[in-house]
Amino acid sequence: MPRRERILADLGESALIQRIARRAGHPPGKSWALGIGDDAAILRTRPGEELVLSVDAQVEGVHFLFGRERPRTIGRRALAVNLSDLAAMGAEPVGSLLCLCAPRSMALAVFDALIAGFVAEARRFGCPLIGGNLSRAETASLIVTVVGRCVRGRALRRRGVRTGDLLYVTGTLGAAALARLRADRERSVLGRVPQPRLDAGRALARMDGVHGCIDLSDGLTRDLGQLLEGTSLGAEIDVARLPAPRGFGRACRELGLDPVELQAGGGEDYELLFALAPKSAVTDPVVLRKRLGVPVSPIGRVVRQAGIRGLPPIRGGHHY
Repeated sequence: MPRRERILADLGESALIQRIARRAGHPPGKSWALGIGDDAAILRTRPGEELVLSVDAQVEGVHFLFGRERPRTIGRRALAVNLSDLAAMGAEPVGSLLCLCAPRSMALAVFDALIAGFVAEARRFGCPLIGGNLSRAETASLIVTVVGRCVRGRALRRRGVRTGDLLYVTGTLGAAALARLRADRERSVLGRVPQPRLDAGRALARMDGVHGCIDLSDGLTRDLGQLLEGTSLGAEIDVARLPAPRGFGRACRELGLDPVELQAGGGEDYELLFALAPKSAVTDPVVLRKRLGVPVSPIGRVVRQAGIRGLPPIRGGHHY
């Protein structure tokens, strides 16, 4: 008879936690006094710094589908999207917490791959897994909390944009949405994991004249709206300046897609959108690229008249 695949119900919670702890290892350095295995982790703070914390969820059927993506990719992305929040604050990662909800019938191999992907991303970006929780559920979800630090008073914020501010984005827009739609149509495996712009965020936090910053998770139109939220200001965007990956326009045409609509509303780019005072010491995108270590494109400016001009309207999204 064929050997039965082991599932989570075969082990139980304590054994699964030990399994995670063995893979994650002890948090490196002197920041963490206590990691996985107790009721809470213990962080040693430093004078002159602030802690930055963020939490987000990746939910089966909403953010990912088993079969369309490999479990290891899902685990990697679960941390990467949270690290992008730290990048938008200009923070340095310190550690992460994972609440993994899963059915008892989940294969142990899938569980191990989820953890392996998460831990691989944690080691890549210096954000060790230091605790969390396991819970039984009908479907899988990964709820992640990340802890970061920054120099006291230097964290980037969403609020603060002013009339005349120049708007920039890092990297390119549209690749994530295109990859997702292509995988759906071709029934292929989606392997793309976003690149959190941590170095760029920390570089922005050291600069004067940055009046607002946000990571592009829900699409340029929606996230720009969040940057302007609470003000009476608007924005004018030059769509001709939206940075696109190589071959993006041709690929969109082949699939019958509108490139601008995909760039503006597709989401999951996890690039940084930031507002910079026009009289800042550095506004040249070439110089900004050297400072931030990633391509930077000017895409428009903040104006007195409310509303966003130049971009198509918002459609859909993961959030309520």
